[in-house]
Formats: sequence, C-alpha cells, structure tokens
Amino acid sequence: MEEMLTTFQSDLQSISAEIQSLQEESLAMNVKLRNRQAVRGELSQLVDELAVPEHMVTVILDVPVTAQTFMEQLQELNNKINFAKEQAFRDTLACRDVQDVLLKLKLKAISKIREFVLQKIYSFRKPMTNYQVAQNTLLKFRFFFEFLLTNERQVAKEVRDEYVETMSKIYCSYFKSYTIRLMKLQFEDVANKDDLMGVEDTAKKGFFSMPSLKNRNTIFTLGNRGAVITADLEAPIIVPHAAQKSDTKHSFESLFRSQHYALVDNCCREFLFLCDFFMVSGNPALDLFNSVLGRSLNMFIKHMETYVAGCYDSIAIFLCIHIILRFQTIMARRSVPALDRYWDHLLQLLWPRFAYILQLNIESIHTTEPQKLGSIDTHPHYITRRYAEFSSAIVSINQTFPKDRVHNLLGQLQVEVENFILLMAAEFSSRKEQLVFLINNYDMMLIVLMERAAEDSKEVEGFQQLLNARTQEFVEELLAPPFGGMVAFVKDTESYLEKGQLDKLRQSESQVVPLVRGFAATWKQAIESISEDVMRSFTNFKNGTGIIQAALTQLIQYYHRFQKVLAQPPFKALPIRGELINIHHLMVEVKKHRPNF
Repeated sequence: MEEMLTTFQSDLQSISAEIQSLQEESLAMNVKLRNRQAVRGELSQLVDELAVPEHMVTVILDVPVTAQTFMEQLQELNNKINFAKEQAFRDTLACRDVQDVLLKLKLKAISKIREFVLQKIYSFRKPMTNYQVAQNTLLKFRFFFEFLLTNERQVAKEVRDEYVETMSKIYCSYFKSYTIRLMKLQFEDVANKDDLMGVEDTAKKGFFSMPSLKNRNTIFTLGNRGAVITADLEAPIIVPHAAQKSDTKHSFESLFRSQHYALVDNCCREFLFLCDFFMVSGNPALDLFNSVLGRSLNMFIKHMETYVAGCYDSIAIFLCIHIILRFQTIMARRSVPALDRYWDHLLQLLWPRFAYILQLNIESIHTTEPQKLGSIDTHPHYITRRYAEFSSAIVSINQTFPKDRVHNLLGQLQVEVENFILLMAAEFSSRKEQLVFLINNYDMMLIVLMERAAEDSKEVEGFQQLLNARTQEFVEELLAPPFGGMVAFVKDTESYLEKGQLDKLRQSESQVVPLVRGFAATWKQAIESISEDVMRSFTNFKNGTGIIQAALTQLIQYYHRFQKVLAQPPFKALPIRGELINIHHLMVEVKKHRPNF
C-alpha cells in the first residue's frame, strides 16, 4: 500500500507539472492569437483600402459620369488615392502594387470629368440657353471639382478659368443689351439745367437753348414715384419688348431699379454658386466673383457716370440712392457681400450730384429778383409750391435712412425760400396784403409738408412758428380799422394802471364816450366785414376759418379787458358805462361767424 501510495503521489506530481505546462502554453497561444488577430485587422484594412476591385475599374472606365454608380466609385477611388499617398509616406511596400492602377484610373476619371464639366460650360454659350439650369446640374456634381482640385490642380484651374471667361462674357453681353433696351423706355421729357426751382415758368428762352419741361413742377413733385422704394422695390423687372409693344414709358429711377434688381438677383445666385461649386469663401470668393462680373459692373459704372453727369432731376437721383440703400439691406440679409464695393462706388457718384443739383436750386432762388417775375397776387407763389412739394418729397424719402447731409441741404434751401417769400411780400404796398401773402404761402407749404412728411420734422416746425407769428400780426391788422381806438385805449390805460399814473387816466376820460358809442354802433357790421374779408383773402377755407376764430377771440378778449378798465376809478362813475354791450350778446353774435366758439 505504501509503495502504491508513493507511486500515486509521484503520478500526481507529474500531472500537476503537465497541467502547469499546458496552462503556460495556453496563455502563450492566447497572446499569439490576439497578436495575429490585430495584425489581421490591420492587414485586412490595408488590403481593403489598397485593393482595387474589378467593379471599380469597370465603372470608372465605362459608366457615364452622370450615373450614380460613377459618383459612388469616384468617391471610393478618391479615398483609395488618398490612403495610398498616406501609406507611401510610411514606405508601405504594398503601395507599389496598386500605384500604377490607381494612377490610370485617376487619369481616366479626370479626363471624363474634365470633358463633362467643359461641355456644360460650353453649353452656356448657346443662344437662348438658361444657364441657371446648367448651373444647377453642375451643383449636383460639385464633387467633380473637388476631385479635380485634390488630384489635378492644373485641370481644376483650366475648368475654373473657362467658366470665368464664359460667364464674364455672358453677363456683360446680357446686361449691356438689357441696359441699352431699357434706356429707350425712359420718358423723353426730362429735366435740364434750366429746370430749377427759382426759374420763372414763362421765362423766354434763347434760340439755341434746350426746350424745358412742359410742366416744370413735375420734377419737384414725388407723386407715385416713391413706389420704387416701397411696393415696387422687389417687383418683377421691366421686360423691354413688352413695354415697347404697350408703348409704356418709365422714369429713370424705375429703370434703375429694374436694372439693379436684375443685377442683385443674378449676383446673389452667382456668388452662392461660386462659393458652393468652386469651394471658396472670404476674399478668394470675392476675387472669383469680381473675375466673373467685373466687366459687367464696370459697364454699369461707366453708364451711371455718363447719365449722372447730365442729370438735373434731383428726386430721381435721391430715389436711386435709396434704392441702393435698400438693395444693400437685401444683400446683407442674404449674406452676400459681393456688391459692397460697387454700391459704395455708385453712392460716391450720386451723393455729390444730388448735392450739386440742390445747390443749383438754392442759388436759383437766391438770385431770383421779384421784379422780374411779373405781376403777383396774394395767392401762394409757384416757387414756394415747388419748394413745398420738393421738400416734402425729400423728407418722406429720407425717413427710412435719415442722413444729416440731406437735412443740412434742406435747411439751406428753407432759408433761401423764407428770404424769397419776404422779398416777394415786400412788393405789396400795404402791410395787410403782405401778411395775407405770407400766411397763404406758409399755410400752403405746411399743408404739403404735413401730408407727405412727419409732422415733427424741422421744416414743419419752422413754418408753423412763422405762420403763427404772421397770423397773430394779421389779426391785429384786421382789428385795427374798426376797433383800433378801443385796442389802443385798453393798452394805454392798462399801462397807466400798472404804473399808478392816475393823472393820465383822468386825461383819458374824454375818450370813453366816443369809444363806447362807436363800438355799439359798428361792431356787428365790423364782424361781418372781417369775416368776408378773411374768406376772400385766403385760399384755404380751413385756414381762413381759423383766422376768423382767432380774430374774434382776440376781439372778445380786448372787449373784456375794455370792460375791466371801465370798472376802475375814475371811469367807474361814468354814466356811459350803462351803454356797454353785454359781452354775452357779443359772444352770441361772434358764434355765428365761428361755429366752434
């Protein structure tokens, strides 16, 4: 038993050693397996990335570039080319086996892509071709240019240069033709250097002078022209042949809006296409855009320089400025900065011309001599009407994008108009006629300004103050003939009372009886006469009614003060006080002539 147990123990020791040996061998085999699996994964990926399947070769060689399978295999080929380049830097020997195949496939793909893209670009040149459709087609295959840019920059540059040259000619030809046909639709009757605010309508012209507008006032009136910066700003562009058939004519600002709305629309689409297809942004995108549309923009600038140099329609120029400001906003909203420099260039042309025309008008009013304007009456003068229409037009247009330079120019114009009105008023012999003329002109200008401009504008505020001052003075002039004695008596005696000069008050007693009896005898007839005189003198019924109300209110105030004065010593004991008209009777009679009293 002892021998048997010893043998068994020895066998157990041997088995334990074998188990330990097997365990160590198993661990070693496990490590080898993991290492081999890792190597297999790396090699498998390497082989998969480098191996060129037969299907790829067939598709790249035989399938048209417009097929979806070609696009898929082209992207796969691009990945393999990039992977092979990366492995070549690591000296991977397997790259040598596939480099030749990949190179041939790349060259074949480049050749097919180049031919396809160039054919699409050449198709733009065919007459009546909608190049926007071809552009949309190219955008579907934008990866083609990315492939060319990555693998053959020379071909990519050739494609881009061909596109730039083609589209530059197309845009230049289109915009040049459109501009020429568009300008034929302009009104033949346009302003010239003689159509200024201070020029007389009936002024005689020399034999060689240009004919002026049939109605000079139209160039100072906005009318419906303001629609180009509101409702019609983004309206469809004018179609020249359709307008010619209907014999429709347009103002310059309408043609300018149509021309530049077409430019904005095409430029936004073109800029976004260039950024998307040619994969550019920032300054490179702007440079590429200028290569495509630079000729067209230069043509536009030369056209504007020529037109603006001979333009004397300040409202048209100002509307063009505001069309530009609104188109700038539209392009900023679309995130397209492509025309920023172009807009600035145009504004540098238009602002000085607008200021120059305004200076001409200011000078024309400054140098106008009232004696040479023929006979005048107390009605609103045509020069002030022109000013009112023009000022209200400019103020209403300027409200959205206010500019200080505009306010300054209008301020200079307003000063000259105010001086002109005063000079014209001085032509009347009586102060009353002068005041009627001034009030009629101020009132007319206020009405026009308040209809078309903000009521809190500087122009409205200035003329309102002048109107109020002249109205008050006119009221005094109205009351002077029938009631001047009473008014003077009231003012004098109030002054004596205030200063305590009782001796001078007693000296005034002799005036009381004729004043009271004279007022009682003539006040009704005087009120009738005042009302008729006012309604005959003023063209604006509302203004005339207001002046009547102001005059009669002032009369009641003077009469009330007259009664208060007579209630003071030494007049208090005078029996004539019993003949005073009851102020309520006066107010009842006054109410007949001023319904709102």
